[in-house]
Amino acid sequence: MKDLDRKQHPAVRRLLDLMDPIGYLLTELFHLLGLFAIGGATVWAAAKAFLEMATKGHASIEDLLLLFIYLEIGSMVGIYFRTNHMPVRFLLYVGITALTRHMIGYVQTESLPDVGILILAGATLILSLAVLTIRYASARFSSKTSDGMDG
Repeated sequence: MKDLDRKQHPAVRRLLDLMDPIGYLLTELFHLLGLFAIGGATVWAAAKAFLEMATKGHASIEDLLLLFIYLEIGSMVGIYFRTNHMPVRFLLYVGITALTRHMIGYVQTESLPDVGILILAGATLILSLAVLTIRYASARFSSKTSDGMDG
């Protein structure tokens, strides 16, 4: 029997009709558990970073940028939880913030600027242009089914 013939067989069709809701339920359950795990880990990491700053008695610019990264990740989880859409722009913002944080640390530790600074600045520029492109494309070519979430 060909694969198509089996799918049309009444017994197979009944089995598939029974299994589809179970598969959907398991997929949604995994989706929710994953979102809660990522959200919880983000809150945990942000709280740990904040407590370390409080223990030091001061916060550096790198520390503050790290908190912004956690904020963006938390926002991504919240938006994905509510809309089932992953805003690519937020991933780009995390990348830009992480590169900026790394560049600041690099400048503070290196006595002379070198090609590493240019690479980090170039990568930041590329990510910024990607955000600009996504924003332009979503404004110019938005679909009627768009919910306002670009990217």
